[in-house]
Amino acid sequence: MKPDTPRTHRLKDYRPPAYLVDHVDLDFALDPTRTEVRAALKIRRNPAADAPAGKALILDGEQLELGGVAIDGKPLSPGDYAVDDKTLTIPKVPAKPFTLSLTTFINPEENKALQGLYRSRGVFCTQCEAEGFRRITYFPDRPDVLSTYTCRIEADTALAPILLGNGNPVERGKLARGTRHFAVWHDPHPKPCYLFALVGGDLAHVASTFKTMSGRKVDLKVYVEHGKEARAAWAMDSLKRSMRWDERRFGREYDLDVFNIVAVSDFNMGAMENKGLNIFNDRLILASPETATDANFESIESVVAHEYFHNWTGNRITCRDWFQLCLKEGLTVYRDQEFSADERSATVQRILDVRLLRSTQFTEDAGPLAHPVRPEAFIEINNFYTPTVYEKGAELVRMIETILGREDFRRGMDLYFERHDGEAATIEDFLKSFEDASGRDLSHFKLWYGQAGTPELVCSLAYDKAKKQAELKFEQVLPPTPGESKKKPLHIPVRVGLIGANGQEIALKRETGEAIEDGVLHLTKRTQTFRFSDVPSSPVPSILRGFSAPVNVTFNLSDRELEFLMAHDSDLFNRWQAANTYATRTLVDMVKSLRKGEKPNGRASGFVKALGIAVGLDDHEAAYRAELLKLPSQADIARVIGRNVDPGLIFRAHRQLAKLTGTTLGSLLEGLYDEAKPSGSFSPDAKSAGQRALRNAALTLLTARGTAADEARLANHFFKAGNMTDEQHALMLLAAGSHPAREKALARFHDRWKDDHLVIDFWFAAQAQYPQRPAIAQIKALTRHPLFSLTAPNKVRALVGTFAMQNQVQFHRPDGAGYDFVAKQVLAIDRFNPSIAARMLVAFRSWHTLEAERRAAAKTALQGVAKTPNLSADVYEIVSKMLDQ
Repeated sequence: MKPDTPRTHRLKDYRPPAYLVDHVDLDFALDPTRTEVRAALKIRRNPAADAPAGKALILDGEQLELGGVAIDGKPLSPGDYAVDDKTLTIPKVPAKPFTLSLTTFINPEENKALQGLYRSRGVFCTQCEAEGFRRITYFPDRPDVLSTYTCRIEADTALAPILLGNGNPVERGKLARGTRHFAVWHDPHPKPCYLFALVGGDLAHVASTFKTMSGRKVDLKVYVEHGKEARAAWAMDSLKRSMRWDERRFGREYDLDVFNIVAVSDFNMGAMENKGLNIFNDRLILASPETATDANFESIESVVAHEYFHNWTGNRITCRDWFQLCLKEGLTVYRDQEFSADERSATVQRILDVRLLRSTQFTEDAGPLAHPVRPEAFIEINNFYTPTVYEKGAELVRMIETILGREDFRRGMDLYFERHDGEAATIEDFLKSFEDASGRDLSHFKLWYGQAGTPELVCSLAYDKAKKQAELKFEQVLPPTPGESKKKPLHIPVRVGLIGANGQEIALKRETGEAIEDGVLHLTKRTQTFRFSDVPSSPVPSILRGFSAPVNVTFNLSDRELEFLMAHDSDLFNRWQAANTYATRTLVDMVKSLRKGEKPNGRASGFVKALGIAVGLDDHEAAYRAELLKLPSQADIARVIGRNVDPGLIFRAHRQLAKLTGTTLGSLLEGLYDEAKPSGSFSPDAKSAGQRALRNAALTLLTARGTAADEARLANHFFKAGNMTDEQHALMLLAAGSHPAREKALARFHDRWKDDHLVIDFWFAAQAQYPQRPAIAQIKALTRHPLFSLTAPNKVRALVGTFAMQNQVQFHRPDGAGYDFVAKQVLAIDRFNPSIAARMLVAFRSWHTLEAERRAAAKTALQGVAKTPNLSADVYEIVSKMLDQ
């Protein structure tokens, strides 16, 4: 059953707010079950709004107990206003600016939705993005109402000795009653209410300072649970490096006297960029060699940078409405990706970014949840924090840089900051800054923001030996998406190269002899042909170098040409891409053979041999070689197959190719494993992490070989691991098979880490990936484990999320048991945390591509969700879109 009258929000219906709030005074008396909030809002009519004088004031509010309302100090009687479960309406307000005073009461302890003010392991904290502030007090809860804030927080000293707010500290002290104290914080920068934050609790911290490029000193603190201070050192280091990088790369200096980060254990998102007070899921702050993997260290580095970079791209300049969400998120993802590329390996970072884009966003584009980077409509904004908005949004920014060049791109960014500082901006504002800074017209490029779907580039090469001329032809194929059957051709920047038979790069020249700048071709029409002169022999083309646009490329390269590119392409991303394309082609062939009951053809052997040559090249860094050794995921193969997908066959093909690779390249892999053996103390730096990644990639393929020696190596890798990277990787491999040491390893890991609520999530996730038939019964039992809680998002993601997103063979069981399990978890979570429930439901996004039996079972599960009474708007929106496919 759908929720009562779900409202669809549409971009075309945007109107400026009738009233603005210039300043907000907030006074919190923190209490676990009855927190009192007193708010004073300085309100005036918006001269830019098309609203008559005397228009009713309508404020958003949910799950609030209203204690009183006053205007300019005069209390209003109940007949002067109306309250329902969504709004507070005051029909008559003064024509001149006035102060609205409100008193509300809330229950943080019972707030399991984790939006607004809630408690996490005894710590009061807030999450107001996207629409959580309305659970604190009545307010025009929209991003284009920008206000300055002063916040006074009062609490029992023993309950919350630390009291933090946005901005700079103003005052703190003890109250006459003796057991309570207070703190006052002021944020001088106007901000939307979604950036409001408050924290109160008994926390420890690590402290440091940062000197900005203008010489100002900024006090930095990272707050964590007592006893975990040492695990915050990497986060602090990442913060300082990101602050310096943003000054160097974009000229952006921090603007407050303090910058605080707080780690909490229960958080729906990864982190939140509240002005001067970032609140993080503690899994993205706490790290030590014993408790965190290299992937954790890299995520912490990236997300700390991301939230800090939001200080300018999201806070100082925010989005006018939620349809412009990519303006802060896509732009800031681009910035954190660039930071990570500079801090680590640019090529490996690009591979990681593209892997994520293809596995999440391309999959989203190909299904019922497809939507443009700037959507036209939504029911629940929480459902649009998607890979399309984030990852594809970042690719759009990167394409602008590719089109304009780095210098003009930087000038455009500088102009954007100059023009719109302190404003709520739009995509049009963003693009206009680049147009004015560069003199280039981006009106055609703007189509990327409004068209859903992943374009396909169909390419062909012709060579005229007599004229020594090569001709590249491109056709844009724009597949239909829900609600959008016809597409316009896009402006697609395609970086290309031509490689001669000698393995050398051929200079790109137009027919006129003019060099092609940076190898970038600008596709603007549905079909386009480019001719190159002075090409001495038939070349092998290298298309979409550096992944210069978020598109699929169809090019009929032979296996031999892919092998050639794996050995000779000067663009290292495209060397990896050639290997990935070859592996994908091989796996798809193997699936077809299994479906027909035939033996695989010889392509697999050719791929493995070429892979061995590519990995064996000594001039590649360890992290890059590790990426070469990773086969495309089972989900990647399903996406490429696209129709009548049988995950069971993909699983078998994947295992066969892994075993063949491990067997054929055994000596090479054993050598890599031994050479990358750790020496000295652990370091999270890129080179050391690359060595561990290469060793673990070799271990994965050797384990697939399955000999007694391989089993012994894997057990030894786990039981003698000197860091969590190796221990967790070995645990995942052990838990995924019938290894003799499986149960012993799981028991040891549990006993060692049962008191660490973060590390134990590895234990849940390892078992969630078990691909054998008993998996679902075991996972159901784990939902009743004392360390598991359905109200803890991290636990849900570790167990239910890992099963649904990564255990392809058991989630997609033909009997529908996997679908039924996840659907029931979604419904249980939806009763108290709709946001997390909807995200779990997204696991069904590709159900329509499955073969008939699984497709029917998945549809039955979705229909069961859809007909459940009292669904949240979050889950209703997702399930209804899926069933409309």
